[in-house]
Amino acid sequence: MTSTAFDPRLSRLWRRRKDAALRLGLPKVTLVATRTKSMFLGIGFLIAVLNLLGLVMVMSASSAYALDRYDTLWYHVTRQVTWTLAGAAVLVAIARIDYHRFRRIAGPALWVSLFLLVAVLVIGNAHNGSRRWVGFGNLLIQPAELVKLTFLIWVADLLSRRAKWIHNTQVTLRPVLVALAVIAGLVLLQPNLGTTIVIVGIALAMCFVAGVPLGPIAAWAGAGIGLVTALALIAPYRRDRVLSFLHPMSDPKGKGYQNVQSLVGLASGRFGGLGLGASRAKFGFLPYAHSDFIFAIIGEELGLVGALVVVSLFVLLGVLGIRIALHAPDRFGMLLAVGVTTWFLFQAFVNIGAVVGVLPVTGVPLPFVSYGGSSMLFSMAGAGVLLAVARQTTPPGTRATPTGPTPTVDLRTSPPAPSPEGARS
Repeated sequence: MTSTAFDPRLSRLWRRRKDAALRLGLPKVTLVATRTKSMFLGIGFLIAVLNLLGLVMVMSASSAYALDRYDTLWYHVTRQVTWTLAGAAVLVAIARIDYHRFRRIAGPALWVSLFLLVAVLVIGNAHNGSRRWVGFGNLLIQPAELVKLTFLIWVADLLSRRAKWIHNTQVTLRPVLVALAVIAGLVLLQPNLGTTIVIVGIALAMCFVAGVPLGPIAAWAGAGIGLVTALALIAPYRRDRVLSFLHPMSDPKGKGYQNVQSLVGLASGRFGGLGLGASRAKFGFLPYAHSDFIFAIIGEELGLVGALVVVSLFVLLGVLGIRIALHAPDRFGMLLAVGVTTWFLFQAFVNIGAVVGVLPVTGVPLPFVSYGGSSMLFSMAGAGVLLAVARQTTPPGTRATPTGPTPTVDLRTSPPAPSPEGARS
């Protein structure tokens, strides 16, 4: 069984390209190495571009605020450079690891994340009415960012080990939902609704791609949407955000202030932008200009062109992530690539959607671009996992070398679901 048996068109396309290349005298191993290297380098290039763009925009967006509060223009950008370099080191280290080794730490890492989620509620640092950070001094991390990575690794391990029982939701979907409920409950207690939505999106996407029946997924997704809507309307501050998102101009100086200022900043940039560093919104008009709303500053200073470039970078990141998933040697690698790609794309969608006014403000950062140490560090770690899978990708129509304990399974056809007694991880 090949890693791309679920898409015969890819296999036919690869065979045509392989035959043409072989006629030119290129050996098969060169073709495999070239395909793997191109995806690996492509992901690395996109991550580097997003990080460089983020550093430039953080410096521009935070300069006025940093000068007013810390009497220096460089406060936020120097901290962001530090976290970026630390994240780059983590990315390189993880990318060099055989991704099958992540299976050994999937369970313990998830338990550590759960412990930190509990700890942040007890001894976490409070800021703006929420407890999301744990640590000491200037070294603070958000366990909610860590749990995105550890949870998706655990889900990938679970669903790949139980591939033969993928249609039996009692041994596949149910444990994922139980773990998801615990994680979502702890994150909501911080409170952090935006991160909860991202984690739920990652879990559902991975279950769908793994082959879990669509009916139960849709039913639980509908229940989750209803619960999130109820939670959003029960809490006064969340209800205000939803109502301001629907009608921001009804209270432009109060509840809808942030939405209105974000749209004003985007509109001011027009097509070509006001120029790098020329933003007016960052001078106290737009709150969180260098973190959650940095995309508004990008639109104001770089215009529609700059905003579309950022969106295009994330689209390309998604395309390469999907290609890596399609060419992964086994189910575990495929699910890892799907989970990380969903994480980056869905979080970017939620962030940009809030900035342009089509989604409520949920307070999630733009991956690799927004200011934030924990987001940068663990996003780079996730990118390292994606690169680790990319290093072992195989082209369509070739048989993957079994480097891990889990065989590749056709995504369209799975064996009949046996009794739950046999489904043990």
